[in-house]
Amino acid sequence: MSSNAEAQASRGDVFKWAIVILLVAVGVIGNNFYSAESLLYRLIAILVLAGVACFVALQTAKGRAFFTLAKEAKTEIRRVVWPTRQETIQTTLIVLAVVVFMSLVLWGVDSFLGWIVSSVIS
Repeated sequence: MSSNAEAQASRGDVFKWAIVILLVAVGVIGNNFYSAESLLYRLIAILVLAGVACFVALQTAKGRAFFTLAKEAKTEIRRVVWPTRQETIQTTLIVLAVVVFMSLVLWGVDSFLGWIVSSVIS
């Protein structure tokens, strides 16, 4: 019984995704077709079509899963302990110092190896 319900939902999702693709295609083709019209009108039309397409996409199983994921990500971002300004500056300075040091080391190794190769060749 459950597999029959899933098959119905799957067919409905395929139909909804087809509508989403059709709405996006209408937006792209319509924007090209009405290129002589004002940009404001075309932008409003594209935003309305995008809103309707997003609404239809959110009605599918994957759309609901994406919405749930977005809500959980928002909740998780609130839990993050962000570094203070001082910690950020100190970490940035440490990274810059390491980058400068490593670039000087690599430059030195490259120069040394270049000198060895030029000594062997000539």
